[in-house]
Parts: sequence; structure tokens; C-alpha cells
Amino acid sequence: MPQFSDDLYLGTAQTFMGTGYNPVQSVFTGSISTTTLTVTALLSGDPIQVGQWVAGANIATPTYITAFGTGSGGLGTYTVANSQTAASATITASGNSAIFDPTNMDLGVGPLGRIYVWDVVPEAKATNNVSAAATYAGAASATLAASGNTKAVVRADGTSVVQLDCPRGVSITIGTGTITNRNVTISGFDYYGQSMSEVIATGTTQSTTVNGKKAFYQISSATVSGAVGGTVAIGTSDVLGCPIRFIDRGYLDNVGWNNVLAEDAATTVVADQTNPATSSTGDVRGTLTPSSAPDGVKRLVVGIFVPGIAVGPNATRLGALGVTQA
Repeated sequence: MPQFSDDLYLGTAQTFMGTGYNPVQSVFTGSISTTTLTVTALLSGDPIQVGQWVAGANIATPTYITAFGTGSGGLGTYTVANSQTAASATITASGNSAIFDPTNMDLGVGPLGRIYVWDVVPEAKATNNVSAAATYAGAASATLAASGNTKAVVRADGTSVVQLDCPRGVSITIGTGTITNRNVTISGFDYYGQSMSEVIATGTTQSTTVNGKKAFYQISSATVSGAVGGTVAIGTSDVLGCPIRFIDRGYLDNVGWNNVLAEDAATTVVADQTNPATSSTGDVRGTLTPSSAPDGVKRLVVGIFVPGIAVGPNATRLGALGVTQA
């Protein structure tokens, strides 16, 4: 997603913003049964994150965390990518990174002035470009398969993900039948590499698509909480994730869509400032849904006023990118 500055500086330059990456490490007591890591005590370090490599006296190599289970940084269960049996012992998880503030910008955002230009040509949404429609007799993990405008990617930390064309909401589509409301937990990463998750309820109305509130860029896993009674397909929606936080509609200077000079009648949802974020809170930076469906041709150009808390020597990660994802 290209970004520009209103000072018309087009060359490479460093400025200050909360986008620096720092290594994180978690030390805890845990055990592994097949691909389920159970954490029973936190000993020291940072919250546990998807993508961390796991090491310990009883742990096979390589092993890394691919998804949240009942745990989302603390006690509970996690999915790992190496089936094994490991007795309870001290385990160290490391290798992922968190975003702190402030730091010299070196990732994701180009030179900034007082107006940020969000410029993207989103592809058409699809109901099954993350996971094809499938039946679920009970709680299970969905089979992720990129198709259409998504692609399969292996991250630098070894996590296999389905990567979307741009940060956007996830959709859950259920088929016909006697539908039981179930939760679908989506785990993955945002545009800046922060791990995140969202729980989306299917509802009970057959042949229905439900859109999530958070903008994912990469999806590492999806789990269905129980038998649904109809097929479940996972795809993308027209809900687009803003690359920087806006907490009021007034910060959007102009919403240009499909080469029309007049401002688009888009639907916007400001950043959810609940801190800490959870799997049920909204997007930490805010979302926008254009007035007509994206198709890979229509261009979205949004001018965003950037306040001092988001840019400059006193910028913070919170001001620029919102609360830490969860």
C-alpha cells in the first residue's frame, strides 16, 4: 500500500514512528501432546505469541507456535507445528517480535508529513479464498487453502499462512441445513506482523455470510468450535483495514473511490481503543467499506490527517498503530 507525505519529499528518509521491531522471549512451564501445547505457569518474559519458536529439554526441533487455542498470550493451550509428546518442563519461546515506541521507521510506512495518503486497489471479495466450504462434525481446524486473490506464503519465522491482497476483514459463510451457532476463531497477523485473533459467530441462518470486524493480512489458522449443521467457508469481505489509526471520522480528509472526484459514501468504523484488545474487540486502526464492491480495478485514495501522537519525534506506537493486537 503506497504512502506519501504532504511535504512532497519523495526520496528515502528516516523519521520517527512506532514501527520498530524488537525480539521477544517467553519462559513458561508447559507440555505438548501431539500438536497441543498446554501452558500451566508463566515464569518470565513477554506474552506468548503466534510464530515463536519453542525450545526445551523435551522439545523436538523445529517446533513453533502456529495458533492460539484457549490461551492468547498467557495460560492455556496453543497449537504447535510439530506433533510430539513432551512432558511438563520449563520451555522458552522466542523469535517473534513486538512493536514498541518510538523508533526510526524501517518497515511498512514511508516518509510522513501531516497528511497520510492511503492508496490501494483492493481485489474482489470471495467467500472461499481462505478455506473452501466444508462440513464439521465437531470442533476442528479448517483446512486453509489460498485461491483467487489470496496466496500461500511461508513467513520468515516458518509459519505457513494464507496472505490476503491487502489488510481486510474475514468472512464466514454457512450453507444450508439446520444450523447451530458456532464460533470460528481466526488467528494470524496484521500488516505490520503483529499476531492477532478474532472470534466470529456463524449465527443460525442458513446461506448467510457474516463479516468479521478486524483487518487481517495473513491467516495462520481457523478453528470451528463444534458441529455446525451446514458447510462453513472462510473468505474475505469488503471491509478494508486502515494502515494507521483514526479515532474520529474527521481525520479522513477525503475518501476517493473509483476515479470519482466527489467523496465516496463509504462506511467507516473508527479504531477500537479497548486496551487490552481481545479476540472480540474491533480493529485497532479502523476500517472502511467503499460504497460499491472492490473488483481489482477501482482505486481507493484516502487522505488521512496525522496528529502529533502518530508522527514526529514524540510519536508513539499507540498513536500511530493503535493498541497492541490480540
